[in-house]
Amino acid sequence: MPVLEAPNRTEREISWKTMVRAVVVVAGAWVVLQLLPVVLVLVVALFLVGTLNPAVEWLEARHMKRGWALAAVFAGMLTTSVLALALTIPALVDQVTTLVKQEPMLRERLASTLAGWRVSAPLAESLRDVRYHALAHTLTSTALSYSTRVVEIVAYVVSTVFLSLYIMIDRDRLRGGLFAMVPRSHHIRLSRVMLNLETIVGGYIRGQVFTSILMGGFVFALLAIGHVPNAIALAVFAGLADVLPYIGVFLSVGPAVLAALAVGPVVAIAVLLAMIVYEEFESRYLVPRIYGRALRLPSSVVLVALLAGGTLLGIVGALLALPVAAAVRMLVEELRVELPGEQVDDTKLRARDDRAEREYEQRTEGVPAKLAAAIAVEIAEGRRDEDGRPSSTTNTPIDSGRA
Repeated sequence: MPVLEAPNRTEREISWKTMVRAVVVVAGAWVVLQLLPVVLVLVVALFLVGTLNPAVEWLEARHMKRGWALAAVFAGMLTTSVLALALTIPALVDQVTTLVKQEPMLRERLASTLAGWRVSAPLAESLRDVRYHALAHTLTSTALSYSTRVVEIVAYVVSTVFLSLYIMIDRDRLRGGLFAMVPRSHHIRLSRVMLNLETIVGGYIRGQVFTSILMGGFVFALLAIGHVPNAIALAVFAGLADVLPYIGVFLSVGPAVLAALAVGPVVAIAVLLAMIVYEEFESRYLVPRIYGRALRLPSSVVLVALLAGGTLLGIVGALLALPVAAAVRMLVEELRVELPGEQVDDTKLRARDDRAEREYEQRTEGVPAKLAAAIAVEIAEGRRDEDGRPSSTTNTPIDSGRA
């Protein structure tokens, strides 16, 4: 009769370690989910830091003290935001008020136009029979239910701005604390990862600004051709709303079409069709190529990342999806993770990494973490300048502008 061997001690230890790790991972995921709003505030604050830090460094390079540079950059951001709101909100409120007053006349005009065709005659009768009392009651109830949520969002936005300001003020000490928790053999790689993350955020923000400017310019030209009043304000609002995934389409198209109704139904229909065509062109062509080139992501990955981020975390997830996807790809390259179907000779890259690490060890012997972090960033910046491109070293060139 065969004798069954009992599991040895090593197997029992490995199984217990695996169970402990699984419990730690599950507990960590649960904590992150419970603190998701706080995590999102921190992530957005870091994005804001990555966006504003190049401007601060540019001012510092021109012999401005860091404190004054921070004050100038944040004051400029605040001034720009206030001017944008002052330009758009009053004009939009005035336009909506005018449309509400003219609504019966506009509705009757549109119904008369539709009644002239046999196919649209039933729709004309429906327009004449519209009653707004129930709709107004529903909108009032919905606004009250969402008022608390709006206050929370405003509080999160203010917290994010102040957190980003504190991070930038205390940059050296925070960076030194981060480097103190990481073994010195990984400091060069960590500094490269941080620089690359800043490059990714900058590319993402530049893409957002570019698409918003294009949207604003298109809306202004379209409304100016149609002689629609307040074209500049509506164009600025459309450009700002274009930043928001999914609902940005409605926020861009809706006010422009409503304003065009004051001119006439033909102009409103033309504006609606033109903006639908542009929105489709932007989502299918511009966004994949602009963000693909800025973030070095293939067009198909851009679309999939937007869908996945929106499905998981809604608007915030869609906003963060592209830089997160670019960061994942950068980490795979920077950490030299060998993918199952890829074989690349990176001997020269590893040799350069070893030389940089030896130089770092020689320059930081007996140096505190805060100063060591600054030296690591200096070496990483030199490596980036030597590569001749802002992103980290890559194994193979990829034409990210093509789907």
